[in-house]
Amino acid sequence: MQTDEQLKQIVKEKYAEIANQSTAENKASCCGAGGCSTEVYNIMSDDYTTMEGYNADADLGLGCGLPTQYAQIKQGDTVVDLGSGAGNDCFVARAHTGEKGKVIGIDFTPAMIQKARMNADALGFNNVEFREGDIEHMPLGGNTADVVVSNCVLNLVPNKDGVIKEIYRVLKPGGHFSISDVVLVGQLPDALRKDAEMYAGCVSGAIQKEVYLELIRLNQFENIIVQKEKPIIIPNDILKNYLSETEIDAFNNGGAGIFSVTVYAEKPKGITITENPEIKNNASSTVCTPGGGCC
Repeated sequence: MQTDEQLKQIVKEKYAEIANQSTAENKASCCGAGGCSTEVYNIMSDDYTTMEGYNADADLGLGCGLPTQYAQIKQGDTVVDLGSGAGNDCFVARAHTGEKGKVIGIDFTPAMIQKARMNADALGFNNVEFREGDIEHMPLGGNTADVVVSNCVLNLVPNKDGVIKEIYRVLKPGGHFSISDVVLVGQLPDALRKDAEMYAGCVSGAIQKEVYLELIRLNQFENIIVQKEKPIIIPNDILKNYLSETEIDAFNNGGAGIFSVTVYAEKPKGITITENPEIKNNASSTVCTPGGGCC
């Protein structure tokens, strides 16, 4: 398996490729970058089209849930979107915060940041901004956000515990997050688990569901709720690129499951995080989490 830095570079390259395609090209391919027989990018996405604030140019079909639907965003809130891609969840969040609120998208893929800023300019939004940076070391001060959202991104980050600690730091006391992500129940076959394409496609980087929830608990979050859960089925025409017919049959009938979950949790009230000067001084850092959620 590749090192953490190699995995990050793979993710950055894949999502830059998707960002640089036209919207028509992305929609013409059910898997985002390339053909369905070799890629697994859009098979997990949910339908945003009926949600207030939806913008078709910002929807690259790379999510695995609808976290903004469950995020309990209020007028005037400051919302941070991790792995903001072309801006889809940010624009939906803005519909809830209104003009008095603020939405900040963070992404480590320069092409995605550029695309998102162009979309925001076209919409005339002055309270939506996009920052290039690493969600393991967010370019944000502590106690900044009322709400954090993210759509199919943490599974792409090798250091998931580090990201959860950063979410805790940037949330205000009493703030909360709603995050859609991919998790596992049971074990993936080695051919899927070790493949770089499956990592960038949000599959092999996923961890066990109970481990995921335990990381959140261990980082002092409260009132943890799985708001939504749905199974993810990888089509056989994708699996056949990695597994034999016998292995496909064993995988499909072996009890292992891939799931999209949307998880809510709150930072306890009355806790203030002291600003980390090292993070503040490196606010322009450009390493880590992927563009646009994923899948």
